[in-house]
Amino acid sequence: MRVAEASDLYLTQFDGLTQSHDGGAQPAWLRDLRRQAIARFRAEGFPTTRDEEFRATPVNAIADAAFEQAIADPTPAAALPAGIHEQFTIPDLTTAADVVFVNGRFAGHLSSVPALPNGIRIASLASVLATEPTLVEPYLNRNISFPMQGFTALNTAFIQDGAVVILPDNAVLDAPVHLVYVSLGNGRPFVAHPRTLIVAGRHSQAKVIESFVGSQTYFTNSVTEIVGAENSHVGHYRVQRESLEAFHVSGLHIRLGRNAVFASHSLTLGGQLVRNDVNATLDAEGIHCTLNGLYLVDGKRLVDNHTMIDHAKPHCESHELYKGVLDDQARGVFNGKIFVREDAQKTDAKQTNQVLLLSEDATINTKPQLEIFADDVKCTHGATIGQLAAEQMFYLRARGIGQAEAQAMLIHAFAADIVERIDLEPLRDQLEQYLLSRLPIDA
Repeated sequence: MRVAEASDLYLTQFDGLTQSHDGGAQPAWLRDLRRQAIARFRAEGFPTTRDEEFRATPVNAIADAAFEQAIADPTPAAALPAGIHEQFTIPDLTTAADVVFVNGRFAGHLSSVPALPNGIRIASLASVLATEPTLVEPYLNRNISFPMQGFTALNTAFIQDGAVVILPDNAVLDAPVHLVYVSLGNGRPFVAHPRTLIVAGRHSQAKVIESFVGSQTYFTNSVTEIVGAENSHVGHYRVQRESLEAFHVSGLHIRLGRNAVFASHSLTLGGQLVRNDVNATLDAEGIHCTLNGLYLVDGKRLVDNHTMIDHAKPHCESHELYKGVLDDQARGVFNGKIFVREDAQKTDAKQTNQVLLLSEDATINTKPQLEIFADDVKCTHGATIGQLAAEQMFYLRARGIGQAEAQAMLIHAFAADIVERIDLEPLRDQLEQYLLSRLPIDA
């Protein structure tokens, strides 16, 4: 299928959505938002390698395919494919709520969403849009300063369901919220457009985990918006373990207020073709923003991480560390930009990308960037690319450790640096076990 034909398919699907009961029953502002988004997609289409932001990441496999719109699978928990439930279950983790979506739609029979005190709201986006849309109207699609060509517009045009987490001022969630997006293939490739909205009021605190898992071939086109008001503390943990036949495109858009503290931990472990965009706007003084990421890529898979931190106001800090491990004929892309505006004096920003290549056929395109328009700042950026250090291998081999096990130990130490920064112990332990399972280390 040609790109134009694939775009026409989405336009036809959009017409079907607007004519359906779900589409027509939505509030007028949402219908207008959808129309604006589909008009943008019609004008832009999918990005190509002629677009600078996708120069190293061809998305033909997505743009040329005929993905059907996903239909929610009502199968009970016991009927989930073998291994799927275990992929998103985090042993020993006590949560405030578990919100599960199957093929982009809320699955109540798999979820646990109790009533919470202090006005905290956790619900599916579809239910909020149906009963009290004014709750999300001030935030939905208002925080996307750096739209991703085509994909974000497509997600917005097909907004139907996803998760909503809203904390009023001074509210504190003692346990994390776990949002789970499951994609179950049925032999025919489909696309889901989950939308997540997290709003933390003044002096509020929350931790939110997003898990993505699935089976067979499908396309997940996800957008998450996070708004952190003055003095809010938000921890965001994104674990992507999609099917190795799946395509995954995500946009994470963050806007923070005065003295807000935000930390993102992103782990990309699955997917055939993956594009992750993280865009943070530090829109007031005293903000502290941390972005940590780990991507493990093998076979002929491709993972692209694009990050952008916009220092819009003075006296803010940002710290970013992304690590990649590439094997076989895998390809990786990292493009990280720190943008310091003219008024953002006293900015302190540090960005690092470290990549370990395990094969001569693995490739990485890395591009750390600084754009600074203020003169009183401390900003650093850098990238290191290499193989396993010969002297470290020699040290381990000299102590009787075999070649394969020595390699595994060094790879594990490199990747575990990111996992160990996760402050949720059960999630950290689970990911640590996952790393161990991928490496030939005798426990």
